[in-house]
Amino acid sequence: MSFPERVAILLDGEFAKRALQKGRKRFPTAEDVMAEVRRLLSADPLRSLELYRVFYYTADPLTGSATHPLSRQPLEFGATDTYSRNARLIASLEVQADVAVRRGTLAHQGWEIGRSAVRALVQGAKVSIEPGDIVPKVQQKGVDMRIGLDIASLALKRLVSTIVLVTGDSDLVPAMKLARREGLRVYLDTLGSLSVRAELKIHADQLL
Repeated sequence: MSFPERVAILLDGEFAKRALQKGRKRFPTAEDVMAEVRRLLSADPLRSLELYRVFYYTADPLTGSATHPLSRQPLEFGATDTYSRNARLIASLEVQADVAVRRGTLAHQGWEIGRSAVRALVQGAKVSIEPGDIVPKVQQKGVDMRIGLDIASLALKRLVSTIVLVTGDSDLVPAMKLARREGLRVYLDTLGSLSVRAELKIHADQLL
């Protein structure tokens, strides 16, 4: 059974958001994400292939409430700007043609010092911790598993000939190896990030 000349693009949503926000100096929109999809489809190895689907992996924004450990003020996660921005992005992507949003979950796992506060402390610009320096510690769960399962399904069911993986997560290497063993071409795009582990590059057929 031959492979159809089709390509699936799989985006690790958290990785993509961080990379796009760094490049654009603002929170990304659905149009920003789709612009990257169009860029990928215009690349030489892909331009002759039919798009099967774009898979965007993320988690619904955190809801619920918690009490801040320093200010002792209640925090409603669903009322934050972070919630609103992420909810709008997901809602906009869901209605894009040929896009499927795959969801994991978010879990609140306590509190931590925010990155900007850590940098200020290291640089000597700050000597004490204030309530605004303490931020929720949130962990995403189930996203890597969904990406891996979809890669396996695409390969074993012969749904596409090519996969483009947009990520910096080396936990996906086993799924990449499976896809290549099954005969798929696996391309990697890191959205310009240089801090990806060598394993990802080694087990991709080509970087885009």
